[in-house]
Order: sequence, then C-alpha cells, then structure tokens
Amino acid sequence: MPVVQVPPLPPSPARLLSGPLPTFASTAPVVDSRQLLRGAREIEIVHGDKVYRLRHTRNDKLILVK
Repeated sequence: MPVVQVPPLPPSPARLLSGPLPTFASTAPVVDSRQLLRGAREIEIVHGDKVYRLRHTRNDKLILVK
C-alpha cells in the first residue's frame, strides 16, 4: 500500500491564544479581532471618506471589502 503524505494541520485557535502573542519584525500595534468585532460577524470601518466592511466568515476567516 502506498504511503500518502498529509500536510500537518494548522494550530488551533485555542492553542494560539493560550501562549504568548507571536513577535513580528514590525512594531505595528497588535489588535485582537475579537476586540474589533465585539461579538458581531461584520463591522463597518470608516477610513477618510470610504467605508469598509470587515466580515468574520463561517470558515473563521476575515474579509475586508470596500
């Protein structure tokens, strides 16, 4: 029987949040998406004269659209 290589699963969100926040080369501020969304699935972000929508999908992804 042939051996099938299966890629490893990504770390679970619980495991990611249980440890220290990852460090990045950038000094940009870190904001937890839960602070932005506050339980909502979608929020509007005003940037200048434009309005963007930040959506949290069922697949646990974030999508930003104009």
